[in-house]
Amino acid sequence: MIKKKTTIKDIANVLNISPAAVSKALHNDSRISEKTKTAVKQVAKNLNYQPNHLASALRSGKSKLVGVIVPRTNSNFFSSVLQNLEEVLNKEGYNIIITQSNESYKKECDSIDALLYTQVDGIIASMANETVDLSYYEKIKSKGIPLILFDRGENDLNVDYIGIDDYNSSHLIVNHLVSQGCKRIAHIGGFKRTRIFNNRIRGYINALEKHNLPLNDELLIECNLTIDAGREKMLELLSLENRPDAVYVAGDYAALGALQVLKEQNINIPNEIALVGFGNEPFSSMVTPSITSIEQHSKDIGKKAAIAFLQHIKNNTVKQQLTKTILDVELLIRDSSNRNNS
Repeated sequence: MIKKKTTIKDIANVLNISPAAVSKALHNDSRISEKTKTAVKQVAKNLNYQPNHLASALRSGKSKLVGVIVPRTNSNFFSSVLQNLEEVLNKEGYNIIITQSNESYKKECDSIDALLYTQVDGIIASMANETVDLSYYEKIKSKGIPLILFDRGENDLNVDYIGIDDYNSSHLIVNHLVSQGCKRIAHIGGFKRTRIFNNRIRGYINALEKHNLPLNDELLIECNLTIDAGREKMLELLSLENRPDAVYVAGDYAALGALQVLKEQNINIPNEIALVGFGNEPFSSMVTPSITSIEQHSKDIGKKAAIAFLQHIKNNTVKQQLTKTILDVELLIRDSSNRNNS
């Protein structure tokens, strides 16, 4: 048998008072005596009463819930953003509902629908790799709900965005590889339809031009940046007649896959092929050789995204505009690219 959910009416019947009095007591209304409040809360506890947050949100117009959409939660970057985001929001009485798109546009749309149905007070999101159509994000804005984008976002949406300087990150990486004597630098990038990966690709191309290095189409590869994709694309690069002497990978998981292949092929890292990843995942400093990577400052991104949302609530902003917060990055040079130490 399915147990019936306890309602305010059930509490009212036990105490022989009106449902309205119960509701006021549960919300600490000053017009209700302390004795009644104590009795109501005790009965509510005995009957295992759970408040209907959706109904409460519809009545008050505030749910104190914030929806968060991430491409995946099994990444140190996103889990760190979530932890710091939640920490800031919890202090202001907000809870978060986390959904993950798994890089799927359809799943992302379903998450937005579910969060809107739940009457969230705002949505903070990092877009899926597949997302090109922005209509579902426009749907959030049309309802007057604050939308904050981080890491992956689109200027066309004209909302707050918190991220890093992806274009300059590529310059830092290429400059470093050139300083190590590398002349044939490949890039395993994300899909250029996603703005951050497009910026990293543009930065890579322009940095090669700056150093008068040739750009070869065969050295620029797009993929979904998983470990398996990193393995597959590294094998493609190794099959070239003229192999690269350095590989810059736009994500640490794919860089790990590339590292596995290089070690299996007994290729000297970094002297034969130098390797650089992106994201500073915890494993990047633990593997052998340790992987040079970009620190994305996930803690700051999480905190700043939460503060941006709270600012909109405080100012009661309905119409949003493009406000970018771009954080500088740091290149953490490790064994996989440091020929001076090898």
